[in-house]
Amino acid sequence: MKISAVIITFNEEERLPAALQSLEGIASEIIVVDSHSTDDTVKIARNFGCRVFIRDWTNYADQKNFGQSQASFPWILSLDADERLSPELREEIISLLPTEPECAGFSMPRRVFYLGRWIRHGGWYPDRRVRLFRRDRAFWEGEYVHEKLVVNGEIKKLKGDILHFTYRHITDHMRRINLFSELGAKKLYVQRKKCHWYHLIFLPIFRFIRNYIFLGGFLDGFPGLVIAGLSSYAIFARYAKLKEIWIRGEKIEPGPR
Repeated sequence: MKISAVIITFNEEERLPAALQSLEGIASEIIVVDSHSTDDTVKIARNFGCRVFIRDWTNYADQKNFGQSQASFPWILSLDADERLSPELREEIISLLPTEPECAGFSMPRRVFYLGRWIRHGGWYPDRRVRLFRRDRAFWEGEYVHEKLVVNGEIKKLKGDILHFTYRHITDHMRRINLFSELGAKKLYVQRKKCHWYHLIFLPIFRFIRNYIFLGGFLDGFPGLVIAGLSSYAIFARYAKLKEIWIRGEKIEPGPR
């Protein structure tokens, strides 16, 4: 199998090198779709020999589909700039290179490093994602946030982890909750959904209890408590912002596909 790796970027000079290094010996080409970074992201990508495309930001799904459309090879390995392949996952993928799998794609667990430790509970692990797939049998969808890969065909499982270095600190985590809750509220508004009192009271409470107690977040110590608390807050923020949109009477149309 021949693999084209696809990464979308914006100001990722700190984390991109590790992601690119983890792809060495696996990807026959690396495509980077950059949204006008103002740091050295593009320079780093070009120094690694990547094919770089500078493109105005549309949304996550559209950027990834564009990168996929530029691929020269039939298999796509989709990686975010803040991710890298673990040594175990690298070996698994390398063992597949001499073959031509008949399945449509492969899923793999994703392990997050947060507040100084690897998170293994609270709904954050194993967090399986399909990241290796045939280009002609999969596409990304989602206009606002949390893009989803739609795969037509059988998906097999790999054991090795994608290593995810997502949030640099709690402030960064809260900043992204603010962004994603706003996008999530707009998505709900376009679907004509409304905020009710139980969305603001009970959903956040249930999310905290589920993540911290039933999904074992308490086993991850202080980081597990923070994750459960901020996950609860994210639900509250999304519905509070939805309520605000209805109060202000905004008109929001779906973004470009």
